[in-house]
Amino acid sequence: MATRLSMCLAVTVSLTLSAVSFADENDPYYVYITTAPEFQPVKAPANLALARWDTWIYMPWRYQWTIGTGDEGGQFCRDFGINGGFTDHGDGPFAWLEQWNLRFYNDHTAGKGFLYLRDANQRSRFQAFQRDPRAIRQDREGLKPLDEALFGKLAELVRTRVGRVKKSPMRVAYALDDEISWGIFVVPLPWRVHDDDAAYQAWLDRYYGGKGPKAQFVTPDFILPQLKGRLADLDFSPLLDRITYNDSVWANFIGRLVEVANEVDPETPCGFVGGQSPNIWGGYDYAKLMKKIQFIEAYDLGSSQAIIRSFNPGNAFPQVTTHFHSDARGTANDVWQSWYYFAHGNRGMIGWVEGWFDGTKPRPWLYEYRATLKELGETQGPKLFGARWVHDGIAIYYSHPSIQVSWCLDMEAHGKTWVNRGNDHRLGTSHLVRKAWEYLLVDSGLQYSFISYDEVVRNGIPPEYRVLILPACYALSDIEAERIKDFCERGGTVIADFCCGLFDQHGKGRKRGALDDLFGVSHDGSETARDFFGDRLWVETDQDAAYGYKRYRELFATISCQLEKGYAVAERRLPVGTVRKVGRGSAVYLNLSPQRYLQYREEGTASDELRQPFLQPIHNAGIRPWIWVTSEGRRPANTEVCYWKKGDRVYALVVQSAPVTGSMRGGGGAEQLKVQTISIEVEFARNVRDVRNERTGESLGDGNRFRFDFPLAEAVFLSFLE
Repeated sequence: MATRLSMCLAVTVSLTLSAVSFADENDPYYVYITTAPEFQPVKAPANLALARWDTWIYMPWRYQWTIGTGDEGGQFCRDFGINGGFTDHGDGPFAWLEQWNLRFYNDHTAGKGFLYLRDANQRSRFQAFQRDPRAIRQDREGLKPLDEALFGKLAELVRTRVGRVKKSPMRVAYALDDEISWGIFVVPLPWRVHDDDAAYQAWLDRYYGGKGPKAQFVTPDFILPQLKGRLADLDFSPLLDRITYNDSVWANFIGRLVEVANEVDPETPCGFVGGQSPNIWGGYDYAKLMKKIQFIEAYDLGSSQAIIRSFNPGNAFPQVTTHFHSDARGTANDVWQSWYYFAHGNRGMIGWVEGWFDGTKPRPWLYEYRATLKELGETQGPKLFGARWVHDGIAIYYSHPSIQVSWCLDMEAHGKTWVNRGNDHRLGTSHLVRKAWEYLLVDSGLQYSFISYDEVVRNGIPPEYRVLILPACYALSDIEAERIKDFCERGGTVIADFCCGLFDQHGKGRKRGALDDLFGVSHDGSETARDFFGDRLWVETDQDAAYGYKRYRELFATISCQLEKGYAVAERRLPVGTVRKVGRGSAVYLNLSPQRYLQYREEGTASDELRQPFLQPIHNAGIRPWIWVTSEGRRPANTEVCYWKKGDRVYALVVQSAPVTGSMRGGGGAEQLKVQTISIEVEFARNVRDVRNERTGESLGDGNRFRFDFPLAEAVFLSFLE
């Protein structure tokens, strides 16, 4: 670890930021990012009592809580390691929670039916609005625009409910509402979030740095005919600018409600639950959202959990996920989820209570699960409180405009049936490319963090990173391109997979890619769908033909692509693997899509050789794992090591990185979960001191090799001095 930290310090010297020296204050996007309220964090009170969340807290949502909130229910919580709970709409049972020392969050602090629209589970009720670009946000109860009238109504609800809840010393968070959206979940719904078109035009003018284009109101049908044309002629901005505006209105609306909660109770964080995948629809631009909240429960879809962790420096605000028990998956799935998300920075879980009891008698699986709940809540949870995530100097770029453009390209296969599209986290090019990169890294023993586009526009690439990965980064602004070039010139390695910077931040096709000069590649704007992948669509897969696929092989069989080293060649006019020295750094344009790694991993054929095309540039940058985990001389499949630092101690957790499934309503769990116990050897790059097995309390002394029994559905948890 000392070697790793020394390397980071050296990188800090060589890659010192010089953003201010080249930041063009006349660049409209720079001015927008640095001044727009949607990118300003909420003003958290100085006495926000995050210390109340000083361990891992399991909070049952008592949907079918037949055991009651009396002594029997309280004793059940104590016996089974349940150390938390919830209240709803500002109502108790406060006395019961306090009697049994159960820390709780309050749900629906801003009511139900406003941030989450009524009948959101019945998509048919909203189909009439999907092709009406002038429709205003509404549900069966009528119009619900995000305007001052609604804000005033919800602010009063928040004040009243927080005022009731803040009297309890057991409160730990407020959730404004569950599964919130400016639409319905992340369903394609291109309506107006309010009727103030003048406000939208004023925002457009600021967004474009002066006189913006005249506001247009279109649906994705506007985009479909364009996809038959040339790159330089594509212009998605009439749709994407308005969706970006919706995201901004939404983020600011949420942030203002959080500040209302803070005014009434300045000691308790506020946010929301039921978070969705990053998406073009519904307000899920996490670069904006994470600046507006202090607490979140999110489903693990589309890398949302890793993105949230990355945008939560120092793990300052509590991040949790939902636990749904499934008899079909078994208790091992419950145990694995608890350890896996703990290892990745979650501070607890919200348990959906369904199928827990026969009458008032706990079902057998709870007896199998309680040891995990007790260990995490009583023993292990406090150890990571206040700890900071440790990465290996690798940043994955979070470009929300690219997520938007990706959806526009993906929709071509659907044609007019785009209204029925869902499951972007399973289908979308941007989502699968991002997930493939994550698995390529962790399967190679490396850790990463996401870095958001707005932070790069402001300050450039932070000096803690040595490698920047641009995953399906279709859309980049000029100022982002300058920041990335500067990082490379100062000694960083920049890796793009394909189609990098072919659009600007508004979704307008470019004649030349924003980073063509950096990578030494050439685009001229005459490219059409025939120049990409299988020459039929702009993307690698026909997501309509494989909409309900069961295995990745079915998805990738929908389009015949040229393969190189097992991966689809993305741009037919360009060579594979262009490498260019730039200043003290390197720029690598792979021209390969990493998506098929998901198939190889699912089929059990993933190997170092298959990872090599994507990992070699990282290794060339001098980055290697500093902890090796082996079993019988080889790395166990789907094994990940997570690192945290607290004071002078480093904590490492070895977990199984099984694929996760779920839906926009939650649920799911681990796929292909292995449950046996294996013997592993953990080897460090150099000797470390005072190694401790945190699960047994055993002191293992100094050294660089240690053996552990690894129950694959749990974790190996060790620590050592830096």
